[in-house]
Amino acid sequence: MLNIFSLVNGRLVQEEIESLEELTRFQPIWVDLEAPTPEEKRWIKHHYALSIPEDATGEDIEESARFYEEDNGDLHVRSDFLIDDDEEPRSVRVAFILNQYNGGNKSRGVLFTIHDEDVPTFRLLRMRARRAPGLIEDAKDVLLKLFDADAEYSADTLENIYEALEKASTMVLSGEVTDELAGKVLGAIARQEDLNGRIRRNVMDTRRAVSFMMRSKMLNAEQFEEARQILRDIESLDNHTAFLFDKINFLMDATVGFININQNKIIKIFSVASVALLPPTLIASIYGMNFKYMPELDWTLGYPYVLALMVTSAVGPMWYFRRRGWLG
Repeated sequence: MLNIFSLVNGRLVQEEIESLEELTRFQPIWVDLEAPTPEEKRWIKHHYALSIPEDATGEDIEESARFYEEDNGDLHVRSDFLIDDDEEPRSVRVAFILNQYNGGNKSRGVLFTIHDEDVPTFRLLRMRARRAPGLIEDAKDVLLKLFDADAEYSADTLENIYEALEKASTMVLSGEVTDELAGKVLGAIARQEDLNGRIRRNVMDTRRAVSFMMRSKMLNAEQFEEARQILRDIESLDNHTAFLFDKINFLMDATVGFININQNKIIKIFSVASVALLPPTLIASIYGMNFKYMPELDWTLGYPYVLALMVTSAVGPMWYFRRRGWLG
């Protein structure tokens, strides 16, 4: 899908392009390629003289090749954006290309974004830019606002993680924790831990991208200050992820502790039963011996006597254990 965004009265206006002829009618500041087809890439190369690398959104790109500036003025930034999906939280690699200086190309002042699937941060920026005139003034504003929206999206996701952990905490600490409940809680905690880790990695990646933009001296004074504010927001998010990791570890330890307590209760029951059955086993062993002369063998009440003795020897220890509170 190929979408272009032009500035009209201070607002971003979106157009979906379906042919090269349609592309030539607009002068956009932002060209968004979502899972572009080879034909759409050819349109971009033909009209803007811009070649999109085949590995633009690849996961195996060297770290040193994710932020760089070419001799012709093209600025290349590759950054990850979070998708908080209930079934499969993930990060999507987005490639940014911005021509800053080369006026000989139609791509000057145009931000190109390439990604394999729609990103919530992009939807958020499109909605805001339509409603708030003056929010976007040029392509660099689009790039900064995307990183700003990404930090805000990460903050909202962190709030959701905290709420999910509070629910897990209530289940674990409110009362009796069964093994089934503990299993569900551990699954929920593990998911939040994975999502929190993704956010931490995501904000670290955003910090690197914004820092690169600041070092490249491409921003004006107002944009530079906005970039500094984004870095401050990211710093607070980084601290919050560390707090959530501590909370996750505590809940994990508490849940595992309750599982161990349940297992200890079961082991205790087996241990008590084993000790209680030792005297009857001893009695049965004695009267199971094959000796010829045993006084009780010829006694009419010998069999009931031995049974009563075995029951008494079993009940006695159980009564003692219960009195000491070892069965509770």
